[in-house]
Amino acid sequence: MAALGLVSLSVACGSSGEDARPDPGGSESTGGGGGAPSAPGPADGDIESKHHDGGPGGGTANGGGQTEDGGALDVCSAAATRVVKVSTASQLSQALERAAAGDRIELADGTYSGQFTATASGTASHPIALCGAGASVLSGGNISSGYGFSLKGSHWVLSGFKVTKSGKGIVLDAANHNVMDNLEVYDIGEEGIHFRTFSSDNILRNSHIHDTGRDQPGYGEGVYIGSAYSHWSDYTDGKPDACDRNQIIDNRIENTAAENIDIKEGTTGGLIEGNTLSGKGMSGENYSDSWLDVKGNGYQLKNNTGDTAIADGFQVHQATSGWGNDNVFHGNEMSGVPGYGINVFKDVTGTVVGCDNTMTGGDGLSNEKCNE
Repeated sequence: MAALGLVSLSVACGSSGEDARPDPGGSESTGGGGGAPSAPGPADGDIESKHHDGGPGGGTANGGGQTEDGGALDVCSAAATRVVKVSTASQLSQALERAAAGDRIELADGTYSGQFTATASGTASHPIALCGAGASVLSGGNISSGYGFSLKGSHWVLSGFKVTKSGKGIVLDAANHNVMDNLEVYDIGEEGIHFRTFSSDNILRNSHIHDTGRDQPGYGEGVYIGSAYSHWSDYTDGKPDACDRNQIIDNRIENTAAENIDIKEGTTGGLIEGNTLSGKGMSGENYSDSWLDVKGNGYQLKNNTGDTAIADGFQVHQATSGWGNDNVFHGNEMSGVPGYGINVFKDVTGTVVGCDNTMTGGDGLSNEKCNE
């Protein structure tokens, strides 16, 4: 398992049109096994060991399981307060329900049928970890409803497993300082990963997101950060859905029916870096015609590589007054689009397009003059 090192936090929230997005996950279950938890025993997962040695960390952390000084911390192999090994959906459900700061839940290889929810929170120095070894699959069984994994807690590390066959893949609600690393999310009805309801200071990295929008192509973003302003009354009492300072780093995102990444108005200060993006398979529905649509403020978008899109590579929009501003593009490599690599639409201010971005073909690098 790759070690989890420090990255300073930033990310974005979004979807292209102001949509009437359906929510297939309004009644997601807490797990695949069903029924009330039984008394502790072998069927509830094997509690392997306890270590009261300061837990899987040391010092202060920034995001679940990351030390502020940049030291690598692999919470999927380091000492934990408690290790719970699971091999069935019911064991996983119960482990999630009983999770506490410092726990590590280890997934055996295999398929876990159901849709799962985590509501507990770890702490900066004692995150909760859910770890697989690459062949553990959470399968919801239905691309038209539910969430494959619903995270409503903070200071988690999710690593080394797959999420498939649900209405939405992974949804974070009021979930902060979490790390998602080395995941695969695919064969999803709508968006693959959604940061929602003030979810901030999270990291998604080293993951593969593909084949989203299988049921609702116009809502099939790979990564969706925040909420459209027309939905702020649904999720955030009419306030901007400030999913701030999230980071999307070193992921491969492809064959998404809508944008690879959609960054919504109301979100600020994110980082989109080192991702490999592709518009192959994009539907064009609900204005889905670029790899990335940014309507938030103050994002850094750098060193991404993109190929093939319907219109442009990156688009910057103002969806509502005061948003879509002060976004910075550096070091991106773009090709295979008929329009601009970076298209900055009207009423947007403060966009910086570095001359170190490159564009092959199309209408050129940008409709904005580049900055040295």
